[in-house]
Amino acid sequence: MLSSILFIIVTAIAVWFVSKSVKKIARNIHMGRPESLNDNKKLRLKTMIRVAFGQSKMTKKPIPAFLHLIIYVGFILINIEVLEIIIDGITGNHRIFQPLLGGFYGFLIGFFEILGVLVILACIAFLYRRHVSKVKRFTGVEMNGWPIKDANYILFIEIVLMSALLLMNAADAPLQNAYQLPISQFLTPIFSSMGEHALHTTVKLFWWIHWIGVLLFVNYIPFSKHLHIFLAFPNTYYSKLEPVGEIPNMASVTTEVKLMLDPSFTPPDNYQSPEGFGAKDVADLSWKNLMESYSCTECGRCTSVCPANITGKLLSPRKVMMDTRDRLVELGNEKDKNGPDFHDGKSLHDKISSEELWACTTCNACVDACPINIRPVDIIMQMRQYLVMEQSAAPSELNGMLTNLENNSAPWQFSPSDRANWTNQ
Repeated sequence: MLSSILFIIVTAIAVWFVSKSVKKIARNIHMGRPESLNDNKKLRLKTMIRVAFGQSKMTKKPIPAFLHLIIYVGFILINIEVLEIIIDGITGNHRIFQPLLGGFYGFLIGFFEILGVLVILACIAFLYRRHVSKVKRFTGVEMNGWPIKDANYILFIEIVLMSALLLMNAADAPLQNAYQLPISQFLTPIFSSMGEHALHTTVKLFWWIHWIGVLLFVNYIPFSKHLHIFLAFPNTYYSKLEPVGEIPNMASVTTEVKLMLDPSFTPPDNYQSPEGFGAKDVADLSWKNLMESYSCTECGRCTSVCPANITGKLLSPRKVMMDTRDRLVELGNEKDKNGPDFHDGKSLHDKISSEELWACTTCNACVDACPINIRPVDIIMQMRQYLVMEQSAAPSELNGMLTNLENNSAPWQFSPSDRANWTNQ
């Protein structure tokens, strides 16, 4: 009874903390401007199943795709055993599914053990790729410090969780005598000298280590890039269905132009003149842009195919997403301290320089490479719009073209009346 009460209290505290984190993330995402992405639900569902569930875009890099698949499947299936742990913890039982499933239970636990070992090996392989073979896309100025530690922490936590599960099974095997497990049977000799009471204590110890590890892991995720474990699914469902190269007109600009040129034009209902154009700060971006910043896995596939980055320019699409998330978290923390209407006077442009923004060729290679359909180009274009329309801070080459468009109705420095002169040659 005491163990069950302790389990419920510890779990309730962990759930309370993670619910606070989830509410804060939801609040931050909703700081963005509205955007309607509820059309074509059937296609959206197919996209989510194919890209998020099916991991379809991961296959462009087969080795990491296979390793990621192991961890992904392990995360989903081993949670079946977590369900048993929850029921055992609340009721005070031990392996409550065993009498219900009979011989199939031993097969199931054995399968989980094999999967657990594969997860450990995959985590080790990922650590090797990061720290020994040093895959280039895991480097970059944005990856210094916390991002490297974050990736390491998650991999180590996964290893500890799987190891605790295997050691629990190994200590429990002499007490069960009902089945022989494929992995833990080789670890059982470690506990062979223990008496029955010591074995019970050891099993409970590893049981608690695993469960507390799960609770810590769940509470850590909202502060980690591994939030994509959950956000990848809504992020792909709300993918923009237009062609990636299509840059939409700004509705507010279109309406303002029509109002100036056509006195008979009637604006949409409840239309209000915009206070500004483009994106100065995160609140000027859409909620989908902000969700994408939280969903970013920091895998670097976008940056590794970016022609601007490859040729040595400052732009990194991954950094754009990370900076957007960091700014969103920063502003959210300030609002928590000073009230919902507070603004600290900073902007997203303090983190992402104009040199980075204008290096983008809008080729959308980053969008094509992203495993969960994130669009860094959307953020870049909105920030550019702010620079041009609010700050008149376009590069000199672009200013010349804009001047020609205004004066000559074309990008070239020729009068409209002289446009056909070449035909006289």
